[in-house]
Amino acid sequence: MRLTTKGRYAVTAMLDLALNAPGGPTSLGDISQRQEISLSYLEQLFARLRRAGLVSSVRGPGGGYLLAKPPEEISVSQVIDAVNETVDATRCQGLSDCQQGDTCLTHHLWCELSGQIRSFLDDITLAQLIQRPDVLRIATRQKQRVDAGILASSP
Repeated sequence: MRLTTKGRYAVTAMLDLALNAPGGPTSLGDISQRQEISLSYLEQLFARLRRAGLVSSVRGPGGGYLLAKPPEEISVSQVIDAVNETVDATRCQGLSDCQQGDTCLTHHLWCELSGQIRSFLDDITLAQLIQRPDVLRIATRQKQRVDAGILASSP
């Protein structure tokens, strides 16, 4: 399976946005500090997330980004799809041309795994993640470090 930094960072940034939604718009600079993701990379990701209708932007002082839908309506797979990521476990990207144009011996196994991963990510929403004790504990730690002027060194 290949889930690159793009997909991981997009999910992380969206989770950060969901956690901070009650405070109003969240700036990419704040997400960048808390999650240690470069601002320019976040700008690229959020352009895609905005085009996919998952976030909206607020301009001006106090501006930033908001979730465009309630967190209950945004699945992890939607976030990954929005940044053009894939969770395909096959070597051939599901094209069945694994061995010089033919299907390999384990092609169907890896296709089934891809389906299971997809189903798993379809069933998890941002709302479910922001209620998890481990997520809340880590978010609190990150906020405390940023507030204290110490950048978090591990997620």
